[in-house]
Amino acid sequence: MNNSDEIYASKRVSLRDFAFGPEVARVFPDMVRRSVPGYETLAFMVGCIAGMRAKPNSNVYDLGCSLGQSTLMMHSRIDCPGVHYVCVDNSRDMLNGCQKNLDSQISETSYTLINDDVQSVSINNASVVAMNLTLQFVNPAERDRLIQKIHDGLLSTGVLVLSEKVILDNPDQNEVMNLLHDEFKRAHGYSKLEISQKRMALERVMKVDTVECHRERLLNAGFESVHQWFQGLNFVSFLAIKSDNES
Repeated sequence: MNNSDEIYASKRVSLRDFAFGPEVARVFPDMVRRSVPGYETLAFMVGCIAGMRAKPNSNVYDLGCSLGQSTLMMHSRIDCPGVHYVCVDNSRDMLNGCQKNLDSQISETSYTLINDDVQSVSINNASVVAMNLTLQFVNPAERDRLIQKIHDGLLSTGVLVLSEKVILDNPDQNEVMNLLHDEFKRAHGYSKLEISQKRMALERVMKVDTVECHRERLLNAGFESVHQWFQGLNFVSFLAIKSDNES
């Protein structure tokens, strides 16, 4: 089976909105590797952060888990008893792939899969929440409420790792980052047609925020501190830490 991303390699007369269906699930590892600068570092460091911050007998959430790479990286670094992994994705195709990947490395009693929108899932007894390239697909009007729910569901000193594509405040700088991102994708074998068609397919379903918008949202939700620990072109990741005097 060919698992390389050739979804947009041929000219499409009718271009549908991007969706995480079976076609994307089949090629997702190749797609994200060739599309997101520093993705391997992001996934690895999510695991490292989880290893530092997970608490015994707590829940660790992977919101928008796709095929489960973040969960696997967190599991590889967490060394405390009683941790339960909760993997959430609204794509059944992604979740099916996630289950296959997790079953090879994690006991089936140590994780729960939820096929639902991340906005609808309760967050409880959480020491770590990872949300990688997920919030940008959530309705902008629902983002504040979702971040607030995550904060409220975290234990004292719990953390949220939030990774997103962003738009930069400076138009000239933003244009440079976009050009560099296109070159990154071309260097990984995507044609101009593929880049253009995927961009158009994403336009109506992926809405990105500025770095400052993300920071303000996290602070307004009550996180004590917010650290931007990663940037790869126009992709960033934040570590948001809940206060030690909250429950």
